[in-house]
Amino acid sequence: MAHQVVECVPNFSEGRDMAKIRQITDAIEAVAGVKLLDVDPGPDTNRTVVTFVGHPDAVVDAAFQAVKTAAQVIDMTAHHGAHPRMGATDVCPFVPVEGVTLDDCAALARRLGERVGRELAIPVYLYEHAASRPERRNLAVVRKGEYEGLEEKLKDPNWAPDFGAATFNPRAGALITGAREFLIAYNITLNSRDKSHASDIALELREKGRVARRGQKNAFYNSGDVIFYQDGKFPCGNCDFDGASFEETVAHCRDVHGYDLVRLLALNDIDAAKGVVGKKVHRAGRYKECKAIGWYVDAYKRAQLSINLTNYKVTSPVDVLEASRIMAAERGLVVTGSEIVGLVPFQALYQAGQRYLKAQGKSPAIPVADVLENAAFSMGLSDVAPFEIEKKVLGLPKAPGALMQMTGTAFVDEVSRDTPAPGGGSIAALAGALGAALCSMVANLTQGKARNADGETALAGAADKAQRVKDALVLAVDDDTDAFTAYMDARRLPATSPAEKAARDAAMQVGLKTAVDVPWSTAKLCFEAMEAAETAMHHGNPASITDTMVGFTIAFAGVRGGIWNVLINLKDITDPAYVAKMKADCADLLAKAKTLLDRAAAHGDARLEEMLGKK
Repeated sequence: MAHQVVECVPNFSEGRDMAKIRQITDAIEAVAGVKLLDVDPGPDTNRTVVTFVGHPDAVVDAAFQAVKTAAQVIDMTAHHGAHPRMGATDVCPFVPVEGVTLDDCAALARRLGERVGRELAIPVYLYEHAASRPERRNLAVVRKGEYEGLEEKLKDPNWAPDFGAATFNPRAGALITGAREFLIAYNITLNSRDKSHASDIALELREKGRVARRGQKNAFYNSGDVIFYQDGKFPCGNCDFDGASFEETVAHCRDVHGYDLVRLLALNDIDAAKGVVGKKVHRAGRYKECKAIGWYVDAYKRAQLSINLTNYKVTSPVDVLEASRIMAAERGLVVTGSEIVGLVPFQALYQAGQRYLKAQGKSPAIPVADVLENAAFSMGLSDVAPFEIEKKVLGLPKAPGALMQMTGTAFVDEVSRDTPAPGGGSIAALAGALGAALCSMVANLTQGKARNADGETALAGAADKAQRVKDALVLAVDDDTDAFTAYMDARRLPATSPAEKAARDAAMQVGLKTAVDVPWSTAKLCFEAMEAAETAMHHGNPASITDTMVGFTIAFAGVRGGIWNVLINLKDITDPAYVAKMKADCADLLAKAKTLLDRAAAHGDARLEEMLGKK
């Protein structure tokens, strides 16, 4: 199953009493499978923002325990603070980090809401991506009237809660839960102390844009003159077009620049329906889902663009960084680097590294750690403070187990000892991983040097497949040993009564099927490594042909070894249909692997003979 990580960011209506806050965070940390990342209390707002992550099921359970505890320790009848709020747990969003979607997180919010409404008698409203109706997407709309207006709000049929009864809970108020994308707080640093330098670029980036000007006297946009809408003259803020009517300019902005002018004005608190004559014209910013301002940071002695990317899948850190570098150069400035405030999802940084590698003419299909390192270097993430990937990146791929953390010598010694594991299954996985690694090496060495465009495409695909297979097989080395250990643990269960014997037999059958599933997965992955190696052989550098031949040969050993380990465990499984299917699947995969091996070996040997004959 894919690695799944969800972030949860509940906001509690208590920011002063640390004992109460600790009770809530203790309830979160008591749930296995979650990690508490941050606790940010605000005395003035009387509100605490908590951040934790984990597997989806664990995160939902921890969120429920937090809501339950907050309802016990926070009394809304006595609550006062500067921040809008409607309940003891005011808002509780779920955020996709790795291996889950926004829809998945919306489902988690509904699970939480249903349980809170049913077990805690707290009214629950859904917002953002989980909203039950369009008018409830906006948090400010749902929270309007706040706690003080909640009792009357619940009497309005239009504001019946999504979960729980429409009954006022004076102590706990109401919960608002939903799903939203991950927000990346990202700062870009300039070689200037002038805040206005950063602001000039930030306002160009943000979706909200800025007041429009014309007649710039230098590269700084704010050197021009502010323009206004007039009767019969409705300027476009993004070019020199002047419409004879507002409607004409709206159409121009939509067709030429691709943005909704009415929405842009609304973002800047101008209601176009009430008329725009005499109002300032606004210029649309470059990027959607982007908020930005400029500021000066005394600790760094430099100005920064402070940016919030509310959906990195729409606008990424690299998008705004590279645009900032261009605009800075136009203004005689230099971007010295950037920083990520808080955490960043794995995919956001991984995609950044791949993007820079491609721009450098290098293969992006290299080890994950190398891709992330490239991103950190390319973005200058350690410019003003150290950037530690292990601490700053959420959802990093699962690390290899204890066996693959050993040195090569220590691993070989461990296999040689008088213990049944690690055994053939682990070695089969290692063989396949090495075969895939050789394939990736050849494909990456030849990137940019293939004979034609088709060859380049084929090599890129082979390198990508080889890296994916290699990473999975590295994990399988330990997984195979763990599966065998689980089976042995089941065999050691007590069997002194018929009930205990039945439970032991059932656990052993589960363990045996796991002990089959792991090597079967190994065999299939090793076959993929063989396929990738054959592709690299045909399109890669001829001088590296023996590397690919070694690669597909030891990958075949992984296929054969995986299948042997499947078959040895089938003999004790009592499910005849399962056994028959696995035997048929193994025979089919083995036949395909033998055919591929014979074909690739014949081609490779012929090429070698040809190369030797030319000497």
